[in-house]
Amino acid sequence: MAETDFSTELLHLRDTLRRITEVTDIDTLEAEVAALSEEAAAPNLWDDQANAQRVTSRLSHKQSELQRIQRLSGRIEDVEVMVEMAREEDDAETLAEATAEVASIREALKALEVVTLLSGEYDEREAVVTIRSGAGGVDAADFAEMLLRMYTRYAEGRDWPVQILDTSYAEEAGLKSATFEIKAPYAYGTLSVEAGTHRLVRISPFDNQGRRQTSFAAVEVIPLIESSDSVDIDENDLKVDVFRSSGPGGQSVNTTDSAVRLTHIPTGTVVSMQNEKSQIQNRAAAMRVLESRLLLLKQAEENAEKKALAGDIKASWGDQIRSYVLHPYQMVKDLRTEHETGQAQAVLDGDLDGFIDAGIRWRAQGDEA
Repeated sequence: MAETDFSTELLHLRDTLRRITEVTDIDTLEAEVAALSEEAAAPNLWDDQANAQRVTSRLSHKQSELQRIQRLSGRIEDVEVMVEMAREEDDAETLAEATAEVASIREALKALEVVTLLSGEYDEREAVVTIRSGAGGVDAADFAEMLLRMYTRYAEGRDWPVQILDTSYAEEAGLKSATFEIKAPYAYGTLSVEAGTHRLVRISPFDNQGRRQTSFAAVEVIPLIESSDSVDIDENDLKVDVFRSSGPGGQSVNTTDSAVRLTHIPTGTVVSMQNEKSQIQNRAAAMRVLESRLLLLKQAEENAEKKALAGDIKASWGDQIRSYVLHPYQMVKDLRTEHETGQAQAVLDGDLDGFIDAGIRWRAQGDEA
């Protein structure tokens, strides 16, 4: 990199960081960290474990966000000093190190810039994800299980706790459906771009003639309900069924009527939970998910009304958002953003950052249009 390029690159990095800090509002972020730190230090914090987990999780996220900005600012200052010293001493090796560091900072700023785009009403929330097998028979059920593994691997890579709430196993292999919570701030905003229909093309391991099979699975992502949200459910509007859990289980699973199915009669929304040991735990988990779905349904209805009034005819997200091709070649391609990679197995192992970042940027551009 030529000397004049350093001046331009460093100016660009400074400008990008400035825009990020303006959007993030550092003063407000520091105030939030201080307030959450005070809450976390309260001697009676863990009297309410759910609230304690919420406070500590938000504090960890806000501190991490603040530290990332502060570290990047320090790295830019350090590389500026590095370049100045290398120029004075005509040190080619140090200039090469500076070139690599500038590239690294640029990528880190891109990742941080994506976070600033998560400004939707519920983007800060934890997420509830449901995966359902679609057309494609046993291959679709197997694909649903592959997606469950993909998302749990992605969450584990970010140290996001995952709690499986419900799994419905298919007869031959795979899953009919699975529902899980991701307990991390901004999990909903991050993963909401994954909602839609996913398509898999491969040689079916279940076809003794080795034919190529196309199968589908649907991914639903909703924000986790909070106690402050106003979603009132009349008990008279609920139909409650209890039944025996199915599939693999430990002691007291599959032996008692502990599974719970809630049907919200006015909307037809159905939620089943069976992974907890007791009926009470399964009902509580089912109510959380039902409230979250009704909250999202309410938001969707309000947005539809706003779009109708505004005459918005912008195309909505199609059913099929992404294709995973394993034969005759390896490729994963998002049909909305055009982002693609030939590393299909890496994606199925949880390497989703490129797709999610592209999806968040694509959504932000659509909101601005």
